[in-house]
Amino acid sequence: MKPGERIVLASGNAGKLAELRALLAPLGLELVAQGEFGVPEAEEPWPSFVENAIAKARHASRHTGLPAIADDSGLCVAALGGAPGVFSARYSEAAGGEPGDAANNARLLAALANEHDRRAWFHCALVLLRHADDPRPVIAEGTWHGRIGEAARGTGGFGYDPLFLPDGERASAAELAAERKNALSHRGKALAALVARLRADAATDVDGAR
Repeated sequence: MKPGERIVLASGNAGKLAELRALLAPLGLELVAQGEFGVPEAEEPWPSFVENAIAKARHASRHTGLPAIADDSGLCVAALGGAPGVFSARYSEAAGGEPGDAANNARLLAALANEHDRRAWFHCALVLLRHADDPRPVIAEGTWHGRIGEAARGTGGFGYDPLFLPDGERASAAELAAERKNALSHRGKALAALVARLRADAATDVDGAR
């Protein structure tokens, strides 16, 4: 990938767009939301984060003709056997409740009301496709460990951030400064690994051309 190149983000999540734009800025890459191209949301039928991320990136790239980046991420809670997992964004809806972050957080607190084990982790699978039929997708993953608090704290971030208390931090994910969150988070770790892969690939391409 070259500086100035446009990449479509296979998501309509404004929070993810802001985080990924900030994290990709040092590479000079222009990240554009798929909604600006009228791309409909992709189906996410798979049981793993990686499979869903590939499906979303391929869908966005095929619709736009551009390289595409997609992440599939979610919250896994030990006491719930790893749920909500890939269903994190639809956790409340899956139980017949209202959609949205507030409803998802409320369901999670209810599910853990009588649980002492509140260990949890965010996981992110990040995929970059150079084109829709790219046979070598760049895949990177990251995990962020912590626990679920007793009540929401903070107004920053999105999703389950107000309930997530990262290991080693006194603040919730929603109370952390954006720079601090990006340095610690599952998405930040996955993107750092992705950037390292891209730089390694670029170096290999240059060496191979000599």
